[in-house]
Amino acid sequence: MGARKQTRPKGDAAASELRILVLHGPNLNLLGTREPEIYGHTTLADIHLVMAERARAAGVLLESFQSNSEGELINRVQAAASEGVAFIILNPAGYTHTSVALRDALAAVDIPFVEVHLSNVHAREPFRRHSYFSDIASGVISGLGSQGYELALEYALRQLSLRAQG
Repeated sequence: MGARKQTRPKGDAAASELRILVLHGPNLNLLGTREPEIYGHTTLADIHLVMAERARAAGVLLESFQSNSEGELINRVQAAASEGVAFIILNPAGYTHTSVALRDALAAVDIPFVEVHLSNVHAREPFRRHSYFSDIASGVISGLGSQGYELALEYALRQLSLRAQG
């Protein structure tokens, strides 16, 4: 079962509040210990704390969900549409190169998203250079470590702010 963390802004959460979903694919639960020479020592919990603090300051509800199961990630994307999620930050991890089904779910819900990779996938094995998501993503951040998530969040907050202004 996937791990879900939700951080609400201070005060009562209105039904109309802006929501961002951060999706983490397989093996990202091992961050901090898994191949630190590639992925660093920052844990998924560390990443969530930094992002949650920034989202809270912006008055946005941030939810983080990690799963090693493709089906759980697809179910979470589908649920996001009915929950009013306004933006998704996605690190599909190994599913980047294999999951047409997850791509189809993202296309179906039509929620804008940024694709994030901790490592520079273009400087690694050739099979990692192809993504099933990049062509439908609002943008791609690769190779900046955990800072990539922070940059994706700043982009999402800016896009939501522009959308709110009309």
